[in-house]
Amino acid sequence: MNWSFLFFFNSILLGAGLAMDAFSVSMANGLNEPKMSRKRMFCIAGTFAVFQAFMPMTGWVCVHTIVEYFNAFETFIPWIALILLAYIGGSMLVNGIRHKDESEVSTARLTAWTLFIQGIATSIDALSVGFTIAEYDWLMALVCSLIIAVVTLLICLSGLVIGKRFGTRLSNRAEIFGGVILIAIGIEIFASSWF
Repeated sequence: MNWSFLFFFNSILLGAGLAMDAFSVSMANGLNEPKMSRKRMFCIAGTFAVFQAFMPMTGWVCVHTIVEYFNAFETFIPWIALILLAYIGGSMLVNGIRHKDESEVSTARLTAWTLFIQGIATSIDALSVGFTIAEYDWLMALVCSLIIAVVTLLICLSGLVIGKRFGTRLSNRAEIFGGVILIAIGIEIFASSWF
């Protein structure tokens, strides 16, 4: 992969797809705290963004420490990317459809520990993105992770604002949309490795 429009476009789409869980949680956080300050909003969105940047780089490092010793593993990366993104995206899709009419908003006060747990829970799927960006060199992987973080920050800020104003009516649709995006990216990565 080289520096191209497609690289930046895929990175933005990855960020959008991965941020949908954090978006839903941000909306719930906004609903629970309608008088949230801007500083607190940036702190919450920034936490999600940091986790979303950290996890793909961690996955990339894990893949490269293994792939350096087992070069044959590289041929399986498109398959792994397809399977992981299809599984994560499919889970998000099913979960969003299953809970379409339910309200799952917590009324508890958001503490630093709760935010930390939310950050891990909403970004753990981003660890698998390390497999999908394994073909990148370290600088491209870092730039991709930073783009994912910026997209996540913006999406989570919008989620907080929407949550403060409208509640969580859109949260499950966001999860469905995120699932569709991740499945589409998995298919695109798989197809581009064969053609």
